[in-house]
Formats: sequence, C-alpha cells, structure tokens
Amino acid sequence: MTAQKFPAHRAHLGIWKGTYRHIDLQAQEEELIQSHVVCEFPNQGDVFYRQTIKLTHADGSVTNAGFDGVDRGDHLWFDTPTFIGKSWETADGVVLLNLQRKDEPGAHFVEVIIMAVGGKHRARTWHWFKDGELYRRTLCDEVRMA
Repeated sequence: MTAQKFPAHRAHLGIWKGTYRHIDLQAQEEELIQSHVVCEFPNQGDVFYRQTIKLTHADGSVTNAGFDGVDRGDHLWFDTPTFIGKSWETADGVVLLNLQRKDEPGAHFVEVIIMAVGGKHRARTWHWFKDGELYRRTLCDEVRMA
C-alpha cells in the first residue's frame, strides 16, 4: 500500500475559523482580521489543493480570496493574481510556504503552519520581507470547525 502524498498538507482538510494579527517589528498590532478558511483536496485536473478564504476586517469590510495548488513532485505550486510560489512539508508534519507577492513588488513572505496534537488547533506565522528587510509578521490562530 502506498502512502498518500503530502500527508501534512492533507491534515488541514476542513473548515477553520480564527484571527490573523498583523504586527510590526516592535510587536505592535497593525490589524486584527477575523478569518474563515476552507481547505480542500478536489483532485480535479491539475488541482491538488484548494483554499478559499473570507477575511472580515475591523471596519466590517470583507475580502474573499482563493487559490489552487498544483502537485510538482516534492512541493505544491501556486500562481494566483497576488502571489506565486510553493509549499512543502517536513518529515515532522510542518508545512512551509515561500510566496513572492505580485501585487507588492519586492515583497515576499515565508509561512510556517503547525498543527497541534489532536488536529483541532493550528498556528500559522508569516514573515514578511520587502527589498531584503523584514517589515511585518502575521500571527494566525485557528480552530477547526469541521
């Protein structure tokens, strides 16, 4: 029997609710956003992974986004209107992403996603760089709803 590809990615299947907290280099909060994230594995054509996101900002405005990941052997590849890059996983089940921003020239971020034991909670951290300098971090705390 062959093990399924990308088991750490697959562990995130489901609906997640939580917060995204953007902080500056002095750890001062820049923005707090409510999140609703759906992670799916549709196996339709080239799409291996699909994520749809609804972000509700403090002023009540809502941002909806989605992106698909394509299997490229040892990583998933993403190419969206706002970013391009890849994700991969460690043997210990940590998911990593390195994404170049298309909508912000010179900017990219590296994301680390860690699932808690039991699979109900996860933590995500984004480390934002622009022109070679760190300028922001994003802390995501999420709970699996389904």
